[in-house]
Amino acid sequence: MPRALLLENIHPLATTLLEESGYDVTSLKGALDESELIEALDGVSLLGIRSKTQVTDAVLAASHLDAVGAFCIGTNQIELAAAAQRGVAVFNAPFSNTRSVVELVLGEIIALSRRLTVQNSALHKGTWNKSASGAHEVRGRTLGIVGYGNIGTQLSVVAEALGMRVVFYDTAEKLALGNAHRMPSLDALLEESDVVTLHVDGRPGNAGMFGAAQFASMRPGALFLNLSRGFLVDYAALRARIEDGSLAGAAVDVFPTEPKAQGEAFESDLRGLPNVILTPHVGGSTEEAQHDIGQFVAGKLRDYQELGATYLSVNVPGLVLDRPREGSQRVTLLHQNVPGVMAQLNEVLSQHGANVEYQVLGTWGQFGYAVTDVSGTLPEGVVETISKESTTIRARVLDA
Repeated sequence: MPRALLLENIHPLATTLLEESGYDVTSLKGALDESELIEALDGVSLLGIRSKTQVTDAVLAASHLDAVGAFCIGTNQIELAAAAQRGVAVFNAPFSNTRSVVELVLGEIIALSRRLTVQNSALHKGTWNKSASGAHEVRGRTLGIVGYGNIGTQLSVVAEALGMRVVFYDTAEKLALGNAHRMPSLDALLEESDVVTLHVDGRPGNAGMFGAAQFASMRPGALFLNLSRGFLVDYAALRARIEDGSLAGAAVDVFPTEPKAQGEAFESDLRGLPNVILTPHVGGSTEEAQHDIGQFVAGKLRDYQELGATYLSVNVPGLVLDRPREGSQRVTLLHQNVPGVMAQLNEVLSQHGANVEYQVLGTWGQFGYAVTDVSGTLPEGVVETISKESTTIRARVLDA
């Protein structure tokens, strides 16, 4: 029975779906470090993780994985190119928790604007301090969104429905939705925004993108939110701006170093500050989102193993595939994207007397992915011959 390992408390639905597909599934609540992960992957063909587990080249080299599922949006915790070079397809959940993050952002913007954290703390201490000082409606205020992807665009639409004016900045060309206005630079956005929220990806070039200079460019009394990646922000600089009153509040869901498991100690420069909301990386952690993510990513892993389908893979060419015709066999070939590979493949099939029923090729950058359905049983020696070609990364046979 093939084995799957799911880490970091992935929704039980993922376990159910993989078990129904014939997998022996081990599910753990916490993350594993590199040496622990290498040991745990002995005999495992599918790995499911969230944001804490690091899938390094050393992990990939020591394992025999077919695919990795990131049960989250980000994939910077996985060495994607190294995975592709070893024939390991990677899938994530780019849409499933978008709404959950957006709702948390808006809830925190309202809470910070009304200083609910401060008033709540005072009442819990027995102090009645009814005052409108520092409390604002969000209607009419300007929201600056840094990163206009899946989350940023949906946040833009919902924030406008609340009456906010939306501006955004993104290094890529993006279509503005509704009345949102694209800003020419990050500094221009900071100068206009009453609220600044980060929603950029985890590529290495974004590390440290928001520090003392960016906080100094923000409007006096503005709010700051980060629900994307912890290593983007200098939190010591943020603390200084909160303490000196330059910024009115902040909400942070992600941190440069996070505990690996429930109950472990948490340290941050932002602890103990007034009107600062700290949450333990739960932007996408609603029951609805985790259910949808579990279903989506487990389904992608299953379809890759059973059909060879790679649609929405983040590191190999994406192909949408139906189930092979009954009585046929499917050969999948991940290869270097160079001229002549398909000619080599078809020559091998012809030499072995294999009759091709269906064939499709997808390419993306340096990689190509070819899928071929052959009538009847695949002749002996075909996969071995294909695997020996210098351009081959990985060849597999899938039964109908």
